[in-house]
Amino acid sequence: MESLQAIKQRFEIIGNDPHLNRALEKAIRVAPTDISVLVTGESGVGKESIPKIIHHLSHRKHAKYIAVNCGAIPEGTIDSELFGHEKGSFTGAIASRSGYFEVADGGTIFLDEVGELPLTTQVRLLRVLENGEFIKVGSSQTQKTNVRIVAATNINMQDAISKGKFREDLYYRLSTIEINLPPLRERVGDIHLLFRKFASDFAQKYKMPPVKLSDNAVKVLENYGFPGNIRQLRNIAEEISVVEENRLISSERLLQYLPSKGTNLPSVIANQKSGSEFSSEREIMYKILFDMRNDINDLKKLTLDLMQSGSVEKVKEENKNLIQKIYKEEVSDAETDNQVEVVRINEKYKESDDDYDFEETIDADESLSIQDKEIELIKKSLDRNKNKRKLAAKELGISERTLYRKIKHYNL
Repeated sequence: MESLQAIKQRFEIIGNDPHLNRALEKAIRVAPTDISVLVTGESGVGKESIPKIIHHLSHRKHAKYIAVNCGAIPEGTIDSELFGHEKGSFTGAIASRSGYFEVADGGTIFLDEVGELPLTTQVRLLRVLENGEFIKVGSSQTQKTNVRIVAATNINMQDAISKGKFREDLYYRLSTIEINLPPLRERVGDIHLLFRKFASDFAQKYKMPPVKLSDNAVKVLENYGFPGNIRQLRNIAEEISVVEENRLISSERLLQYLPSKGTNLPSVIANQKSGSEFSSEREIMYKILFDMRNDINDLKKLTLDLMQSGSVEKVKEENKNLIQKIYKEEVSDAETDNQVEVVRINEKYKESDDDYDFEETIDADESLSIQDKEIELIKKSLDRNKNKRKLAAKELGISERTLYRKIKHYNL
């Protein structure tokens, strides 16, 4: 059996953290057996190294090793990918196809992100683990396979089980041996070692001297939380290697490459909502009504200002009810180019606190003549402003879009 140090060198694993060493030792010990293994740990900790170690140290090392990212395969095709399908079993199945479990017979299959498997696929996988049998999609014939399964996940499996997203019996079959890889923030002593390794690799790749960190920069690096773990550290080392001209990196310069903790990766926070979100449809409706009220009040104020200035004195004399018509027209929103139709109402709308009362009425006897008065008013305003619609609309207290629509409607 190879030593721990030899395994690290063979698979390019950097670090001496006790938790990392313990995980590697478990992988080495379980490798000669056919026991199913579940590798757990956060995204970016290097879980893909464990199944490779297990396969290459097992009696299956000369057979196929297939890695499958379960989260990257669409739900409708994952059964076909894993177990194969018969010709004509579904649209597009123009020929029979062997799945991974048939191709890897005698070897090892690594199921990454196994927690993303659909429940129907989990049932099929459980059957493979229990008796080594599977059925192709569209077939009724049972086939045998001798495959060792190593799975990995970055989700909390107990939570997934409690929410009904993962079968409990499948979890216990997969996790006969569970190997947990620690996050990078718990391997503080390995952080600088990894950075130096990445810096050296990128120096060779891009044919330039490797970057180095000052003592203060090393402390900053080791105190950073690294939510993206080793993957994030590698990306930072590559960016610094390419961008920085000075090959000695200070702590101030390093901080520019370290994103704020918790903001660079997506996360799911249960039962929390933004304070700006409305908790019910009723509140949304209230907001719409309040916005409409503000728009109407703005139009009222504009109309009254025009009347008091005397620029539409004739309007006041000819038809007082025309004011009601003006602030019941469509209100053009200059920012979103949307229109809100203000409906004529005879009812009184009141909120519970009397702060949002507004009432509009139209006299039935007078409303019949409003259209003629409106046409006459528009003609006079256009004549007075030499057919300049923008000035006429401003004088009338309506939007230019509304005026244009009325001109077209009345064929003026």
